[in-house]
Amino acid sequence: MKIMNGRVALLALAVSFVFFVSPLSPFINAVQANQVDILFTGWLVAVKKEATIKGVSEATLQSAFKNIKLNPKVIKLDRNQPEFKITFQAYLDRVISKRRITKGRKLLSEHKAFFTQLEKETGVPGRFLVALWGMETDFGRLTGGFSVIEALSTLAFDGRRSSYFRHELLQALMILDQGHIEAENMRGSWAGAMGQTQFMPSTFTKHAIDYSGDGKIDIWNQQEDALGSSAYYLANEGWVAGQTWGRAVLLPAAFDVGKIGLGMTKTLDEWAALGVTRGNGKTLPNNNRIQSSLVRAENDPEQRVFVVYNNFHTLMKWNRSINFALAVGSLSNEIGEANDE
Repeated sequence: MKIMNGRVALLALAVSFVFFVSPLSPFINAVQANQVDILFTGWLVAVKKEATIKGVSEATLQSAFKNIKLNPKVIKLDRNQPEFKITFQAYLDRVISKRRITKGRKLLSEHKAFFTQLEKETGVPGRFLVALWGMETDFGRLTGGFSVIEALSTLAFDGRRSSYFRHELLQALMILDQGHIEAENMRGSWAGAMGQTQFMPSTFTKHAIDYSGDGKIDIWNQQEDALGSSAYYLANEGWVAGQTWGRAVLLPAAFDVGKIGLGMTKTLDEWAALGVTRGNGKTLPNNNRIQSSLVRAENDPEQRVFVVYNNFHTLMKWNRSINFALAVGSLSNEIGEANDE
């Protein structure tokens, strides 16, 4: 669909650049702000037309876009994501606290029957689900206060990853149209992630399930739906039952660092033959079947190395960050009180 002619598109790009390079800049004058508002209003018209073609009702569109505005705070947060600017240890200290470990163990114990049933169905152990729950929203305490529609509209209009966020916006509108939640209650992170385990709308559409059986998929308020959906997401994305995620290792002197990276795979026996040991110096488990890779933590002055398995790759589909996947695995070990698996 052709939305703008070349001249208008260039104006949109120029004004968008002026506005979003520094969204809170005091130098943006009223004329520039007015131009952006006009362009945003026109852009929303095109989005609504596309949503209508996809079957979203007019009533849903009216409700979803009521009082929606560009949100400069969203752009500021998008430009300054702290997890990319701190060391690995500082990141671990922030997400794996003693309080979080204690609470995670308590929740895993209290809902043992629920997690046992989920593991039977999906192969995903409860400790990984509790770790993700804790990492994403502190067990449902911090699910985000942004309007998902406003946040996604802002990011889609911004231009840095407009195609991706426009797709997510359309998915969010379809979720509203299906009646799973009301527009005013569809709240989440500044990036549009929703619910107790922070699903993006496209993830919700593809993987979320009504685990409670009440006719709606409510990942915001129902733990059964949020955690059940998370288990099925991991299973659908390739989780291997009976395997863990990986472990810390030590490398011998003069080890070929070219072998470090997710693109290089070997069995544990092959790594052991090259002198790789567990983090405590003991030999790796004997295994000539499981394929694994060596990875370094990112932004880590200690240059820690881990051997990781298939389920680590699955965790990275949740969040494409090596440090995130390492933290989830490490927190799951603490919650499940795993002893150097």
